[in-house]
Amino acid sequence: MKISWRTLLLWTVPLLVVGFFLWQGAFPSASTQMGNNTANTRMTYGRFLEYLDSGRILSVDLYEGGRTAIVQAVDPEIEDRVQRSRVDLPMNAPDLVAKLRKSDVQLESHPVRNEGALWGFLGNLLFPILLIGALFFLFRRSSNLPGGPGQAMNFGKSKARFQMEAKTGIMFDDVAGIDEAKEELQEVVTFLKQPERFTAVGARIPKGVLLVGPPGTGKTLLAKAIAGEAGVPFFSISGSEFVEMFVGVGASRVRDLFKKAKENAPCLIFIDEIDAVGRQRGAGIGGGNDEREQTLNQLLTEMDGFEGNTGIIIIAATNRPDVLDSALMRPGRFDRQVIVDAPDFKGRIEILEVHARNKKLAPDVSIESIARRTPGFSGADLANLLNEAAILTARRRKEAITLLEIDDAVDRVVAGMEGTPLVDSKSKRLIAYHEVGHAIVGTLVKDHDPVQKVTLIPRGQAQGLTWFTPNEEQGLTTKAQLMARIAGALGGRAAEEEVFGYDEVTTGAGGDLQQVTEMARQMVTRFGMSELGPLSLESSSGEVFLGGGLMNRAEYSEEVAMKIDSQVRTLAEEGHQLARQLIRDNREVIDRLVELLIEKETIDGEEFRQIVAEYTHVPEKEQFVPQL
Repeated sequence: MKISWRTLLLWTVPLLVVGFFLWQGAFPSASTQMGNNTANTRMTYGRFLEYLDSGRILSVDLYEGGRTAIVQAVDPEIEDRVQRSRVDLPMNAPDLVAKLRKSDVQLESHPVRNEGALWGFLGNLLFPILLIGALFFLFRRSSNLPGGPGQAMNFGKSKARFQMEAKTGIMFDDVAGIDEAKEELQEVVTFLKQPERFTAVGARIPKGVLLVGPPGTGKTLLAKAIAGEAGVPFFSISGSEFVEMFVGVGASRVRDLFKKAKENAPCLIFIDEIDAVGRQRGAGIGGGNDEREQTLNQLLTEMDGFEGNTGIIIIAATNRPDVLDSALMRPGRFDRQVIVDAPDFKGRIEILEVHARNKKLAPDVSIESIARRTPGFSGADLANLLNEAAILTARRRKEAITLLEIDDAVDRVVAGMEGTPLVDSKSKRLIAYHEVGHAIVGTLVKDHDPVQKVTLIPRGQAQGLTWFTPNEEQGLTTKAQLMARIAGALGGRAAEEEVFGYDEVTTGAGGDLQQVTEMARQMVTRFGMSELGPLSLESSSGEVFLGGGLMNRAEYSEEVAMKIDSQVRTLAEEGHQLARQLIRDNREVIDRLVELLIEKETIDGEEFRQIVAEYTHVPEKEQFVPQL
């Protein structure tokens, strides 16, 4: 184990101090040491006077200023033996010396030696010096730690990481799948490198660029690429680092950040998670946060206040643009919003190619097949997918990632870890009918997404899963598609009812029913897809801290509320009846599919459709054909 010199010093100093005082206590002075070592016994002062009166005292040596005496006296039991004893003399005995001289006793007085005083002086001086030195060392060490006591005088200083030329190791070529965002941000880099191209025609680069998008789509990665491409001073900080428990610290840090930026202009400032400090002011039922609001006020002033910030470009990232203050979003502050959305099929291919550079893929694995298998995945999801596939490959002791590892990794990322399959029992058969019910309804309803696969392998909380492949190019969703999704979600419950009876239905449809209720209610209250007409009766749920969650009062009467509940129930019942009818009409193929699913535990979507086509007509569906 390697021990640093700082740790060694921290342990050595206290041990030296303790050892010094223990040694000083063990050896208090040279005179005391002499007396203790040359005296065999101790004698009381009264016995000493008795021996003196009887003439048995031969010599007396005085130590410690007359407080201690080493006497030689004749042993009363054996006349020829002389014993040495130590006697503690009283302070007030003025006649003792005269009495000793009168008795012809040999008297010697030894002066007090200065070793004890010297060691006492050094001890009293050394301990404070060592203590102050140790505290100073600890203070210096902790001053480099975030939040340490050495930071007491630096609360108002900005915590932004500063680099004259940011060597992030990431360029625009390393950012894939978001070409539109890269193009807009390329203008920022070009302006920093060649500002005359814009100023010659009177153009002014935006002061602030706000990167908006879901988590994991590459907002922070884009900022690193801008820093790597621009080659100008770069400040990076998180929004949460502005606000502290002390009043005024956040505003002071904003001032300090822009002061440093002005000294190094032209430069870039990147604020990650700006919603931590840029939320709407004065909102919320319980009152606002004064410290955060003062920090936001200072940020607004620095971005576009009385004094300009020429040459400073601010880039911020957030996945919650709806909570940002309107003053922060106006032109002159964040002039431009760059949407960093989930990648499409082509973008997923580019992202996978970037993350597959250091992965060993089998020859039969194509990037296009992985991209087609992962609609809706963000860049972070795709990176995690390939990493999980590589881990599974190493665990299975394979030399390259195959399609099996890719499929298992997709299932794990979406649904969770794989569980232990159930043995062939009534419970497993019931789950099989439930999943085949979802798949058969989704296959036979024209407007439903096609089935990708059906499996009985448990993942996460689900005992079985049915996967559907959405059409990425469909854009808006029609009423027919929503009704098809309601029927498909109720296919599992319908299969349980038709095969096992209503008394044998299970709790497995709990999530399906919640999904159905939400879709039906949105059709009635938000999309105007019911007999109530084209009315928007409810908005999307607001956030509690914005005052929209606890006091969201309905803007309609009780009579309309009853009609809404009735229409929601009607839509759900229509989907339920459709699902039950399809289950009844196709019971024979369902039984065959269930037996096959119990045997194989997983049925691919193409195989599923081929088996269904042997018994009934399968409607043609709009398949997603990717355009490279």
